[in-house]
Amino acid sequence: MNKRLFLAAICGVVMSCVSVEALELQDFVLSQSRARGIEATMPAADGNYYYQENGDCSKIYKCAYRDESKRSIVFDATSIADNQEKSFDGYQMCGSEQLILLWNNSNSIYRYSYSADHYLYDVKAKTLTKLTEAGGEEIVTVSGDGKRAAYVKDNNVWVKDLTTGALEQVTHDGEKTKVINGVPDWVYQEEFGILNTLTWSADGSRLAFIRFDESEVPMYSMTLYEGACHSNADYSLYPGSYDYKYPVAGEKNSVVTVKCYDVTTKQLSTMAVPKVDDDYLPYIAFSSDPMKLLVSKLNRTQNDYQLYSVNPVTGQATEIYRETADAWIGEETPTAVKCYDDFIVIMSEKSGYMQLYQYGLDGSLMRQLTTGNENVTAFYGYDKRRGQFYYQVTNGPLNRAVKCVDLKGRVTPVTAGEGTYSATFSRNFDYYILRYSDAATPDQYRIMARGGKKVRDLQLNENYAAKYAAGEVPQREFVTFENDGYTLNGYIIKPLDFDPTKKYPVIMQQYSGPGSQQVLNKWVLDWQQYYAMQGYIVACFDGRGTGGRHRDFKTIVYQRLGHYESIDQIAAANYMASLPYVDAQKIGIWGWSYGGYEALMAMSTEGSNYACGVAIAPVTSWKYYDTIYAERFMRTPQENPDGYKDGAPLEAVDKLKGRVLIMFGSADDNVHIINAMQYISKLHQQNVQFDMMVFPNMNHSINGCDVRYPLYQKVLDFYNANLK
Repeated sequence: MNKRLFLAAICGVVMSCVSVEALELQDFVLSQSRARGIEATMPAADGNYYYQENGDCSKIYKCAYRDESKRSIVFDATSIADNQEKSFDGYQMCGSEQLILLWNNSNSIYRYSYSADHYLYDVKAKTLTKLTEAGGEEIVTVSGDGKRAAYVKDNNVWVKDLTTGALEQVTHDGEKTKVINGVPDWVYQEEFGILNTLTWSADGSRLAFIRFDESEVPMYSMTLYEGACHSNADYSLYPGSYDYKYPVAGEKNSVVTVKCYDVTTKQLSTMAVPKVDDDYLPYIAFSSDPMKLLVSKLNRTQNDYQLYSVNPVTGQATEIYRETADAWIGEETPTAVKCYDDFIVIMSEKSGYMQLYQYGLDGSLMRQLTTGNENVTAFYGYDKRRGQFYYQVTNGPLNRAVKCVDLKGRVTPVTAGEGTYSATFSRNFDYYILRYSDAATPDQYRIMARGGKKVRDLQLNENYAAKYAAGEVPQREFVTFENDGYTLNGYIIKPLDFDPTKKYPVIMQQYSGPGSQQVLNKWVLDWQQYYAMQGYIVACFDGRGTGGRHRDFKTIVYQRLGHYESIDQIAAANYMASLPYVDAQKIGIWGWSYGGYEALMAMSTEGSNYACGVAIAPVTSWKYYDTIYAERFMRTPQENPDGYKDGAPLEAVDKLKGRVLIMFGSADDNVHIINAMQYISKLHQQNVQFDMMVFPNMNHSINGCDVRYPLYQKVLDFYNANLK
């Protein structure tokens, strides 16, 4: 069945004919070219309502799932007497939802951490109070009873009594570049995806957190310039610098310990979690029992995971779960633990596919919740009233579905058909906000009731869909081909005026990182469609190492990053070259971050026939990248010297074939500038001519001030010069 007609039928959408002006590059690569979403929602405790802000957080609404007209304002910054703050950067409902935490004046620290001025709004009294006079707090966390707020300032943990206003300094050893209390260090934020380790016990009597001692972690310094995008006049004559701790592969990590603070006795204790200095602690949370603090531990090699239940009074830890692997244990297993009254839910790939498991708090296996040749990609939660677990799962590697499973193992689909579905459920699981897209359909948002009945539409992107509809922009065609005994998934984007009797140049897009996927049945609009409109065929293939399939397909790259990925990308280019409408001498490759790394690797591997390639923010040797990511797949350089050498474009410059364009931000705190500079130095040494574009003060994303427009124009000019 035609997917667009199907969606129109269930959503009551009439796809009208809209006059579309000629589309230009900026219509594809700038932020305004993205499909519209909805403002972030937060389910209310009663299950029948949700909260939603108005865009600048000057107002917060409480909206009924069932009835659009039942919407009330619970916060309005303009109606508060003597309030100078007219908008906010974000909000969070706290306690019994009679207290709202808001923040503004956010200042980025690095990666995902930031400081901000925080405020507390009393819904009944309609009063707005600044948390501290000075502001600038990090990770403010309000206790479940709404009586206290914990936060970090100057690397120390503080607790404020919201009734009396009394302030307690919990730690005193915090010091920049030495000790961080509560806030994860750079590498934990980047590779485990955690920003906050503060966790309150259910009764609000104790606060636990992780202490990061990064004293021995090597320092990294980034040069900063005045710049034109968000310029800094302090650096108008002399450049400045940003210095922070960044552990590269094989170097020292932060030493982490678990701390627990008793708000009554004011005592701070260290929990006796069995560990050595090299171990990671990527998860910490109280269960509903205040006497059970759950802590995940992962060894540095990341193939041995243990979950402990810790008594916060005695500090003693009891192992309740352990898992080992012959390759690596993905970050989802130690970080995605969900705790309920008398059990936990764990995601694990130990069967070969990512599945859900239910364990008692004593460590006993209650049941394997999901089975089959599907990978659970998100766990949405447990409906206690009905005994059902809701989750997102692969539907073939390309699609995502939403399902639920009950305590007897009976699986019920929540969504039907192909495409990419995700959901946000109400607290009682009676309603959910469903998001859907496929390769031809921009994001659709609607409220659904239990049983799959549509309640109402939230955002259908009709005008956007008409602007970028088939006939106006090229569409993706999904294809497969066989290589080395594996079926590889891909897509092809052809010009609108495609003529099968002509020969076209090809741009091979890829990312290729372990567990990643680029070939998905979801809406993506970017430079690829515009370049196809300029006479290119754009193709993308997910080779070995990528996700959505059996674990073995992914872990084959273990300790050999760049090897199988390059074999498969070259095979994909050869497959494209075999097509009658492809000019086999005019195939280029493209990639960003890991994709930039793989672009250089593929161009430097035997059998490569790329005419040119673009590498944006590329890793050129894993010895320059961070410990957690590099060692997860490669172990340390000391353990695997050949793997690091063989998997480094830096060591294969003499084998590079084709013209290369290298692009990077000078303030990339993720893939440091040393990667590009060392590679460029080798290019000079080998007398290899190349192209380069640098973005001053830009980070890994190279975004802001519409800089993506000159970036993609430069890439297009490069391909025009080398493929046409």
